[in-house]
Amino acid sequence: MDLAQPASPSQDDQPASRSQDDRTQDEPTRNVEPPSSQRSVKDMAISLLVLLVPIALLFGFYRAFLGGDQPVVVDTAPVIAQAKSANAFPVGEPVGLAGEWRPVTATFRRSDDGATLRLGYLSPSGGGVQVVQSSVPAEKLLPTELAASGPAQGATELAGRSWQRYPARSGERALVLLEPTRTVIVVGAAPESELHDLARSLS
Repeated sequence: MDLAQPASPSQDDQPASRSQDDRTQDEPTRNVEPPSSQRSVKDMAISLLVLLVPIALLFGFYRAFLGGDQPVVVDTAPVIAQAKSANAFPVGEPVGLAGEWRPVTATFRRSDDGATLRLGYLSPSGGGVQVVQSSVPAEKLLPTELAASGPAQGATELAGRSWQRYPARSGERALVLLEPTRTVIVVGAAPESELHDLARSLS
């Protein structure tokens, strides 16, 4: 006698499985945003542009209307008066210089070795020139101020005084006046004729 085999469930009796497409359609739509690195680079570029534009405008206004390219001129009179009142050495003051000479620095300092007055000028040709007057012994002062070693290279008579030409830093010239109570140095990156004019002006 044949035993009846249990009937297998038909496909109609099995619950229908949902396809991947059906599940995807049911999910909410998500907005795709660009990577954060792309956003940050773009934002930085915009921020820099916003900052640089007004800075460039202000700089142009400063140069065009406020003389931004002109050196800052200082009043040397108070510093010269201070050096004179110290009575450390006879102080020479530039007198009769042409208007193209512009004073840009002025300092007076005391040290254990002596006192030093420094006056910095911008010459008519645009070179920087410094007048150093000091009671510091010349053998200490010259190597410090000229940054060059070597003997004098000759004498030049200016306004009745004998100035010595000394080697100086590269691109500079130096005139030195040696006196018993002071040493005067005129040094800078200017034509020799302008150094002569400044040396002559020292009263």
